[in-house]
Amino acid sequence: MKKVIFTLTLLLWIMQGAFAQKVLTRDERMVWWREARFGMFIHWGVYAVPAGEWKGQRIGGIGEWIMNRGKIPVAEYQQIARQFNPVKYDPDAWVRMARDAGMKYIVITSKHHDGFALFETKASKWNVVDATPYGKDLLKPLADACRKYGIRLGFYYSQAQDWNNPGGSAARRPTREGWANPDSARIDAYTKAHRGHWDPAQETKTFAQYIDDVAVPQVRELLTNYGELAILWWDTPTDMTDEAATKLQSLLSLQPAIITNDRLKRPNFPGDHKTPEQRIPNLADLDGTDWETCMTMNGTWGYKYYDHNYKTPQTLIRHLLDIASKGGNFLLNVGPTAEGEFPPESVDILAKMGQWMKVNGEAVYGTKASPWGLFTWGRCTTRETPKGTTLYFSVFDWPADDRLVIPGFNNNLISAKLLAGGTRLKASVTKAGVLTIDLPPDAPDPAATVIKVEVKGRIDGRSMTK
Repeated sequence: MKKVIFTLTLLLWIMQGAFAQKVLTRDERMVWWREARFGMFIHWGVYAVPAGEWKGQRIGGIGEWIMNRGKIPVAEYQQIARQFNPVKYDPDAWVRMARDAGMKYIVITSKHHDGFALFETKASKWNVVDATPYGKDLLKPLADACRKYGIRLGFYYSQAQDWNNPGGSAARRPTREGWANPDSARIDAYTKAHRGHWDPAQETKTFAQYIDDVAVPQVRELLTNYGELAILWWDTPTDMTDEAATKLQSLLSLQPAIITNDRLKRPNFPGDHKTPEQRIPNLADLDGTDWETCMTMNGTWGYKYYDHNYKTPQTLIRHLLDIASKGGNFLLNVGPTAEGEFPPESVDILAKMGQWMKVNGEAVYGTKASPWGLFTWGRCTTRETPKGTTLYFSVFDWPADDRLVIPGFNNNLISAKLLAGGTRLKASVTKAGVLTIDLPPDAPDPAATVIKVEVKGRIDGRSMTK
C-alpha cells in the first residue's frame, strides 16, 4: 500500500511539473505589444460629471484633476458620485469603435488619482457599485467585450496618488491661479505644509496603511476578477517607497503574461516600456527600450464639456506613423461623458483613422523603425519577409517633381507600388545607391500616401545589404 501511495504521489508531482505554467521572458510577453502599435486610452470617472467646472467656475488644467486643482473637500467631491449614472454606457460599442479605428488594445482608468474605482471592490466604499446610482461594475462588461472582439485589455491604476482614500499621496500643486476662492491663500499654505493634501480627511491614515488597506487588495482584485489582462499601467509614483512598490510588483505573478510600464517607482522598477506623455521622442532620445507615447485628442484626458480643441485625423495619423517609424506604440485617449458616451468629435476622429488604417494598417502593425531616420517629406517603417525586406514610405508632403528619392539604398529592388490599390510604380536604383520612385501627379491620400517597396536582403544600419 505504501508503494502505491508513493507511486501516486510521484505521478502527481510529475504531472504538476508538466502542467506548471511556463515563465515567460520579457521578449515573449512583449511580442503582441510590439505587433499592435496602436491602442486606446480611456480616462473615465466621476470627474466627468463636473466636466471641468466647479461652482460656476471653469477649473484650469486637465479634467480628471479637477478635485486637486480646485482643492475640493473630500466630502463635497464624494457627493458628485450621486450624479454619476452612465446609463448610456455601451462597452460593446466602445470596443467596436476601438477595433474599427485599427486599435489592438485598450487601457482604461480602473482608479485615477481621485481614488474612485470603476469596479466592485471590498477595499473601499468609494467605488461605482457602492457610491453611485448606477451600482454596477463597469470593467466586467468591458472585459467581456474585449474578449468578444479580440482586443487586449489593460487597466490603468493610480497606485500612490489617491485624494479620497485616507493615506494616499497628493501632488504638491497649489490652487488654480485666478480661481475665485476667498480661501485660496489658506488652502495653499495648508497644502505646502501637508505634503500636497488640502483636507484633514485625507490624512487620517498613513501612506503605508493606504498601500496595505487599499492599493494592494485592489490590485489583487483587478488581477484576479477580470480574466486574462494584457497590461497594468501604473501612474505617478508620488511618495512611493521600494517597500510599497515591491508589494504591488509581487502581485503580478497572478498574471504571468502581463506587461507593465515604468511608473510604479523610478528607477528601481523600470517595467517593460517607457511612457512619454503628450510628446513623441526625438531619435536622439531613444535608447533601444520599448516605449509608448500616450496622447490626448484634445487638451484633456478626462472629459471637459468646453474643450473642443481637437487634433485633426490627419495630424493623428501622421503622429502614429512618426511613432511607428521610431519603433514605438501610440496610446490615444478618449474621455467619455458622465452618461457613458464618447464625445462626437472623438467618434468622428476614430472613424476617419479607421478608414485610413483599413487600407494602410500594413505599414503600421508589426513593423520596425526606419533604417534612415526621418525624411523631410514623410516617414518609413520596415518589415522583414521570407524574400527580404518590405519598406513602407509614408509620404506626408508630395514632392513637387513627383519623384521620391532615397539615398543609401544598396539592395536589389523587387517592386514598388501604392499600398492603396496596388498600382505599380516605376522605380530604379543607381550604382551610387540612390532609389528613385516615379509618383503620380497628385497624392492619392492627403493624410499619408504609403509606397510599398520590396527588396532583397535585410536592413543593416543606415543602408541596405545585398
